[in-house]
Amino acid sequence: MADTDEPLIEVRDLVVDYGRGKKVHHAVRGISFRVNRGECVGFIGANGAGKSTTMKALLGFVFPAGGSVRVFGAPAGSVESRRRLGYLPEVALYYPFMKARELLELYGGLQGLSSGELKRRIPPLLDEVGLGGRGESLLKNFSKGMQQRLGIAQAIIAEPELLIFDELSSGLDPLGRHDLREVLLRLKAAGTTIFFSSHELSEVESLCDRVIMINKGRVVTEAPVADLMKPLNVFDVRFTCGEGDIPREFQEFGAVDQGNNEWSLHITDQDAYARAVARMAELGCRIQSTASRSRSLEDYFIDLVRESRDHPAAEAGHHAEALSRP
Repeated sequence: MADTDEPLIEVRDLVVDYGRGKKVHHAVRGISFRVNRGECVGFIGANGAGKSTTMKALLGFVFPAGGSVRVFGAPAGSVESRRRLGYLPEVALYYPFMKARELLELYGGLQGLSSGELKRRIPPLLDEVGLGGRGESLLKNFSKGMQQRLGIAQAIIAEPELLIFDELSSGLDPLGRHDLREVLLRLKAAGTTIFFSSHELSEVESLCDRVIMINKGRVVTEAPVADLMKPLNVFDVRFTCGEGDIPREFQEFGAVDQGNNEWSLHITDQDAYARAVARMAELGCRIQSTASRSRSLEDYFIDLVRESRDHPAAEAGHHAEALSRP
């Protein structure tokens, strides 16, 4: 989790438009969020939700029609903010006749590293991203996945305080995603602040402290990963409890009468599940069956996007109530 409450990224009421007049497209519609020092934050949404546009605004590549973006307390795109971060765009285009080593020397030099420091850093860095021994290879011979690995290397070569990745694992195979996860876990443990978008929501679950979901240019939910995942675990209990009405606390848990004095509970909180089972034991209830099931973050995200499509007026709100659905 974050070491301090110091925001390295602060976005307030950001609006980004493309086009003019009747042809204007509202790519980002007044979103606000912050990323504190030491956090790893996932930025997720469907294609066209506004993720890449927001990230370009963080780098100063596009200019807001409204609101503000500050990075390290300075305006987005300023020299002060750029020199302290590493960036990997969604599509990275490199000179095909450069060697991998030359590309890293170029980017590292632009970030102020000396030739001696680059000579020391490049070989182990290539090893870490899975490109060991390929320093003298021409980039024209690199696959998309290899170029993505090299792009990660250029983003982290200067050991920046903040990393911004747009579509983190684009082009990587399962082994590449595993290697990347290990790199990011090391950087996270060292205190690097990481902000990334990804379609691989399993990466978000395993890496992130917090998630920001956007849809149609608006934030639809924002919460710690632990808070998002906790209610996605559902516990089912079927039980009988003698004659008469069941205790009020079971009704508050949402017990459903199945007939023949049998009841069922669907509980989304582990502590509540433990309390319910303990109370059943106290009352001499007989548990007929128990089961647990989990919804993934991907399932939750899909439901949330579908809900905002069906109810457009709700898309600007924070859908915390969706977390309680089994």
